Amino acid sequence: MFNVDNFLHDEALPASAKWTGFPLYNFIGGHNDEDLIPIEKLEEASKKVILNHGHILGKYNYTGPLGYLPLRKFIIKKLLNGASMKCSEDEILVVSGSLQALDLVNETFLKQGDTVIIEEGSYGGVFSRLEKLGINIKGIPVEDDGMNINLLSECLEELKAINIVPRYVYTIPTIQNPTGTIMSKEKRIKLIELAKKYDVPIFEDDCYADLIWGEERPPSIRALDDSKRVIYCGSFSKSIAPGFRLGYLVADWPILSRVLPYKTDAGTGGLEQMVLSEFCENHFFDHLTKLNQKLKLKAITMCEALDKYFGNTVEYKKPIGGIYVWIKMPDGVDTSKLYNIALQEGVAINPGVEWSMDKKNKQKMRLCFANPTDKSIDEGVKKLAKVCKKEFGVPVSIANIN
Repeated sequence: MFNVDNFLHDEALPASAKWTGFPLYNFIGGHNDEDLIPIEKLEEASKKVILNHGHILGKYNYTGPLGYLPLRKFIIKKLLNGASMKCSEDEILVVSGSLQALDLVNETFLKQGDTVIIEEGSYGGVFSRLEKLGINIKGIPVEDDGMNINLLSECLEELKAINIVPRYVYTIPTIQNPTGTIMSKEKRIKLIELAKKYDVPIFEDDCYADLIWGEERPPSIRALDDSKRVIYCGSFSKSIAPGFRLGYLVADWPILSRVLPYKTDAGTGGLEQMVLSEFCENHFFDHLTKLNQKLKLKAITMCEALDKYFGNTVEYKKPIGGIYVWIKMPDGVDTSKLYNIALQEGVAINPGVEWSMDKKNKQKMRLCFANPTDKSIDEGVKKLAKVCKKEFGVPVSIANIN
């Protein structure tokens, strides 16, 4: 019998387990509210583009190397409206989700042994990719108003003293993942000043920036920069439908022209781009308003469930946007262990160590509230509290979980 293990290279990744479906109470992943997927409007858009433009599907990579032009033109409008950012159609590359944007930037800028600076708590996919590439990661703590700029300055100076220039500073400034914070405009300006001083690029990941309801969205870092050093990525996966897998990378042409050769997938799906373009041109901003109204209510439901079943044994800040809440459990609770036990009960959580360089964050966890129904949020948090009490003794005494 053929044994594939005999043919794998020494550094091959472990085999994947077979997927058995989503858990009953799924508080992980970049999912969104299924009831707010604009199915009827997407159906109208699909029919229109198929009938009017379907013939061009017969051309290989018919959208061109940068992506479907009408979609790129809408992205210009969207970024000006939401992020106060001006850009041209030749500064936008349509990609298959913001993860591909991250991979393309890494392929362009990084090699083994390089150094990058990121927020100490950040998207788990960033950590896994940088570690796989053999990159030295320097983490900067995140405060209520974004990255600690003073510590960033110290880090850059320390690296300069040993002749190390970071390949980029990566930040999620708007609805930071996992903390949900928003970097202030003042800190964005100071970040740009530091990047200029030490001649370092900035990689601005804004994939959650459309999902805000608690305060005004600041201008993007790229919008505030005049040195052409900011690489920006965004996504439609969070605002329209995760299943679309459509995002965009924005950079000045000297950078984008070096990134583009690494996009060797023969182009992001053209039909999806055409449908999305048609939908967005007519319905995007109205849809976004409805989505954020619903997400705000779901965030309230999640917070009410945490208060009801965990009481004052947990610490968190009420979300002002996004799809998740970052929670600190009492000392002694290991959320990695809690994850494994809770999953057996049908509850999925993101343990803190997967989203942070600080291994002390084992008592933290991220819960996503966008996809479950209000009923499922309440039931799932109640079950999680029962599991946590049984395993770790907390919450100590909350009558609601009995």
